[in-house]
Amino acid sequence: MTNAHKPVTEDELHAYVDGFLDEQRQREIELWLSSHPEEEAEVRQWQAQAAEMKAAFSGYEHSSESDRRLLSAPGNATTSSPFLWHKAALIAASLTLFLSGAAAGVYGQRLLGSPARIETAAAFDSLPGQSKTAFLVYASEKRHPVEVGADQEDHLVNWLGKRLDYKLVAPDLKGLGFSLVGGRLLPVNGKAGAMLMYQDTAGQRLTVLLGKNPENGETSFRFESSGSLETFYWIDGSIGYAVTGEVSRAKLQKIAEECYRQFET
Repeated sequence: MTNAHKPVTEDELHAYVDGFLDEQRQREIELWLSSHPEEEAEVRQWQAQAAEMKAAFSGYEHSSESDRRLLSAPGNATTSSPFLWHKAALIAASLTLFLSGAAAGVYGQRLLGSPARIETAAAFDSLPGQSKTAFLVYASEKRHPVEVGADQEDHLVNWLGKRLDYKLVAPDLKGLGFSLVGGRLLPVNGKAGAMLMYQDTAGQRLTVLLGKNPENGETSFRFESSGSLETFYWIDGSIGYAVTGEVSRAKLQKIAEECYRQFET
């Protein structure tokens, strides 16, 4: 008996990406995806995201036999919902984003006995990695990519600006084809940071990350590439900035330069 005509759920699509289906159901879903191009495109994006995240956090990976027993404990819904495995991966990525900032910041100072002042160079060099992680975690999120939407832009910039102690603006990028989706509070180098998200008419997204600079200073634009991801980043005064997206380097540079211009006004 075949399940070829069994409805394909979102949970199963996530399980397909994570490799938790049996071979027969895997083949059935591959056949289903071939006739559903929109869902196939989304699944391919999830697969690319999973590969990026695995590569980004491979240095932190460790496992033991107790992990499987813990996930299989009575009453734990994870065993019956492969979708939760995917969500757990996103949560782990978010946690790693926090830990990487915290380790370089307040907690690192206390645990390692390092000087209280974070060196500007270290904070600056961490910006593209943190921006990339934020993009990977949130840019593909459909329902909750941001905490506060563009319909509350005034509230968004006031809230995030107070947390950063900075007169924040949300750059207007409509002239470059991108509209504000909204933003959220994020840890950057162990301190309050902010992420703004933008989207074009085709649904392509990019993010702008802002974090506190421990020493007032300036840097020129720099860029970092990782697969299809491009990041432009710089420090100006008390804030470090990073713009990340899956767009051409030339396009992203124009966006970064426009952000720089508007942040200065």
